Amino acid sequence: MSRLTGAVVWTNTPDGAGGGPVLPDGCMDLLWSEGRLLVAGPDTRPYVPGGPPRSWAGVRFFPGTAPALLGVPAHELRDLRVDLEDLWPADRVRRLADRVGSASDPATALEDIALEQAARTMAPDPLLHRLVERLDEGRPVSATAAELGIGTRTLHRRCLGAFGYGPKTLARILRLRRALALARAGTPYAETAVRAGYADQSHLSREVRELTGMPLGELLGAG
Repeated sequence: MSRLTGAVVWTNTPDGAGGGPVLPDGCMDLLWSEGRLLVAGPDTRPYVPGGPPRSWAGVRFFPGTAPALLGVPAHELRDLRVDLEDLWPADRVRRLADRVGSASDPATALEDIALEQAARTMAPDPLLHRLVERLDEGRPVSATAAELGIGTRTLHRRCLGAFGYGPKTLARILRLRRALALARAGTPYAETAVRAGYADQSHLSREVRELTGMPLGELLGAG
């Protein structure tokens, strides 16, 4: 976990076998690899890293919180990986890159940068946090909007800026995340479908293939 609320600090060192696809999860990441600082925008489809295996360090932000820290709407980064220099002044990014590169633990250095940036910006909108919690419980978008006291058009606009896509897509991605967690824990597929909020196993299978590009069994084998 992370000292930044809701975030996850992670590292990935290649073992020569190559990694699987990065799946949509509602999150954005601040990344470090081979001397470069990058940002991973919100995904709506699987992302397959190109080139030879590389070591990575990252901070994965809680859904909806990264745009305020980065100063850019999430929809501008949807399905993209961009250099941090494209978003922040180049001289500042070079200083930060030198700092991470000289650190004994790049992931912790990234977390420190994220914490410092959070102290400079406004706190995340609590409404967006509640939205994620409600949708992750499987509640309908319309009922959630009513509960939060926000119109559907306003909700859609705010979701584009915070998550990179509308609330219905966010709900689908969060439901996928729930289903994969259940299936990876050994829950039978039919039970996974019901518990995650799908109509049936066929519905689960269609959604997994559409959002990840592969059948559920193949996806779990690659994970």
